[in-house]
Amino acid sequence: MNTKDKGRRQFIKAAALGAIGAGLAGSRALAGGLVGPKTGQTQEAPADRPRIIEYRTLGRTGFKVSDLGCGSIQEEGVLRAAFDAGMNYVDSAEQYPGHHRTVGRAIKGLDRKTIFISTKLEVLEDKSKERFLKRARKSLEELQIDYIDCLMMHMPEKAETLKTEGFHEAMRELKAEGRVKFVGVSNHGSFWFRDPEETMEKVLLAAAEDGRFDVFLMAYNFLRRDQAERVLEVCGEKKIGVALMKATPIAIYESLKSRVEELEKKGKDVNPLYADGVKRYKEKFDAAQEFIRTHNLRNAEEIKDAAIRFVLGNPNVHTVCCLVKTYAELETYLRLSGTRLTTADRTRLETYAEGCGELYCRHACGECEVSCPHGVPVNTIMRYQRYFAGQGREKEAMGYYAAIPGARADVCASCPAPCERTCPYGVPIHGMLLLAHDTLSMPD
Repeated sequence: MNTKDKGRRQFIKAAALGAIGAGLAGSRALAGGLVGPKTGQTQEAPADRPRIIEYRTLGRTGFKVSDLGCGSIQEEGVLRAAFDAGMNYVDSAEQYPGHHRTVGRAIKGLDRKTIFISTKLEVLEDKSKERFLKRARKSLEELQIDYIDCLMMHMPEKAETLKTEGFHEAMRELKAEGRVKFVGVSNHGSFWFRDPEETMEKVLLAAAEDGRFDVFLMAYNFLRRDQAERVLEVCGEKKIGVALMKATPIAIYESLKSRVEELEKKGKDVNPLYADGVKRYKEKFDAAQEFIRTHNLRNAEEIKDAAIRFVLGNPNVHTVCCLVKTYAELETYLRLSGTRLTTADRTRLETYAEGCGELYCRHACGECEVSCPHGVPVNTIMRYQRYFAGQGREKEAMGYYAAIPGARADVCASCPAPCERTCPYGVPIHGMLLLAHDTLSMPD
């Protein structure tokens, strides 16, 4: 039996035992707990089966979404298990390879009204209503559903893009047909390749002021609070639904560390600026490793769990999108539903931020990018590095990196790194970019 089948059988077995336990418990399963999505009754998960135990109202949509939702989960069986365990918010996009069809298969046989499906369309060169309609209808066809709960504008780089009339005309027509219920916008920072655009905060505050966007998908975590917290406050005031991504900013050590070791083993001459950039990164990396040992932070899972509890503690957050690949990972996330940050959790996060925060290139930041003489999209490249090393999306990340139309991180080898001097967080970004280039580059 392979690992995936074994994990699936263990999860199904646990689910079956949980269902039996729930039946035996009867009314006891409704004693205490939180409001459910359909019945309005309080509910409590059986002890031996991890499942969602908290649901929150997604702003003015009125829909009760699970506090933990489904990110781009590519494994159909794992996605179905997530639904069976009570997750009912799904994030997708036309750009996610094959994901629409995976979602469509996973929801077969389920009550469609209990699942909130959100997908996204970028504003491309053709901004006509007809083009948006065609792409939206293709998404519906791939998802094999009659309507999309929320259709989002995907990653607008500036506030002006929010006003794209072709998009809004298409949304009005689709709403009139009953094919789209709500409209949203996603943003996690600059995604520019030629000219720096606007911050996540500026774009989303403009979207809130616009009034036509019902749900936001945005980045927020314990290391990246400043731009997000004002947006979250406004969302609460205007009853805008909020789904989160990038909630666990745990630095990807081992991937970059292996690249450093590889360079050392080669022992060949390299550009002094390249060597200096990697050296500065390695010094901070080694200091962080020592800090981790000294403060007993070696259990990365504890820090990740605390990071999820941190964002769940914000009342203006309605669901946190989780990206999982296995049944075991799914169970780990499910056990966090309904939990809150403890004193020990808070200490872990504060300690981690102190010793390791400099190794996290902040999502939705881009403050260093204006100082780059080559126009390197720093935040975007580091996002691709996370796809590669943190999410197991190696081929996809390398393809994205190869497709960058402007300067990539190879130009950093002979650059004196003004980006690093500009970074307000002390991130050794020069060396991290050089190592990311080595990681993401297609082999010759």
